Amino acid sequence: MTGMMEGKVAVVTGAGGGVGREIAIMMAKAGAKVIIADIGASLTGEGGSASPAEQTKALIAQQGGAAEICTESVANWGSARKIVQAALDHFGRIDAVVNNAGILRDGIFHRMSEDDWLSVISVHLNGSFFVSRAAAEHYRTQESGSFVHITSTSGLIGNLGQANYAAAKLGITALSKSIALDMARYNVRSNCLSPWAWSRMTSSIPANTPERAAEVEKLKRMTPDKNAPLAVFLSSDAAKGVTGQVFGTRMNEIYLFSSPRPVRIVHNADGWTPEAIAEIAAPALKDGFMPLDTSDMCFNWDPI
Repeated sequence: MTGMMEGKVAVVTGAGGGVGREIAIMMAKAGAKVIIADIGASLTGEGGSASPAEQTKALIAQQGGAAEICTESVANWGSARKIVQAALDHFGRIDAVVNNAGILRDGIFHRMSEDDWLSVISVHLNGSFFVSRAAAEHYRTQESGSFVHITSTSGLIGNLGQANYAAAKLGITALSKSIALDMARYNVRSNCLSPWAWSRMTSSIPANTPERAAEVEKLKRMTPDKNAPLAVFLSSDAAKGVTGQVFGTRMNEIYLFSSPRPVRIVHNADGWTPEAIAEIAAPALKDGFMPLDTSDMCFNWDPI
């Protein structure tokens, strides 16, 4: 792995802790110069502090790596551009972006507030677009570059009480595919990574039943650093030709996720009426319906 990112400059958002911190550290170990972009807000997005980013920078420096800090927010067009500009100001170029910054405002759908919805969409989905859009101008000029967008099984599969987060995370996969399609001509790659890890983002999971407590204990074994190697690979030249994909990491497992495609079709030469759909089409399609499951139901084996 050493040297895989040699000569590259990487921006990692939300790098003040958790998965983002581990990705930033491994990027630096692999030879990249890193912009640690983190506003140091709380889990729900309030406040701000440079301390988390400074801690990440200190850890990178201890290992002989090069990193600088940017405390601008991803959730605003202008400030997101400043994050990318920081890479140019400090290191003269930009080669990799990892869109990892995020907040949580969990709540059951019918009680979710306007602010809970907009805040989460702003950081995750808008932030991924804003930072990527700012980097794209430089990628296009140099005809190279990579994006790794952090998604989640909450969006890919489903989860209770996370309508805002799930919508943003699934939206990110569509954004990534569009970037991959639009920028392929410039040798720019765009992929998604769905990580499993015990971090600040998962520490809010309630352990209020024995079953839930057991699940939390399993989660704690999945340390954030397990997700960093795939992010580094996808950001490196070794991933040439890998684009438009959705990957997952869980303990020592790596997944490739499918994208929605037609699974069944029914045809009526005379066209359809609502009654005919009820009588013929719906029963014919029913065996192909997706279950109303959640990510923990889909991944029903212990992480290995």
